[in-house]
Amino acid sequence: MIFMPFLYFPEDKSEYIPGMISLIIFMTAAVIIFYFIIKKSRKDEEEFEEKYKDLIQEIEEETKEEK
Repeated sequence: MIFMPFLYFPEDKSEYIPGMISLIIFMTAAVIIFYFIIKKSRKDEEEFEEKYKDLIQEIEEETKEEK
């Protein structure tokens, strides 16, 4: 125990409540932010494909011709 004085396990388990509340808040925020990042990424992908649709088709046709 000399090398681990930073470990603390309270006898009163009610001391875990604030930690659990903050954990739940941060995990919920992380899930919500992750959802918005995925949503934005899909939107950006659709915009990219729409913007460069002709170029993508040309490249696909060239690769089919090479095979």
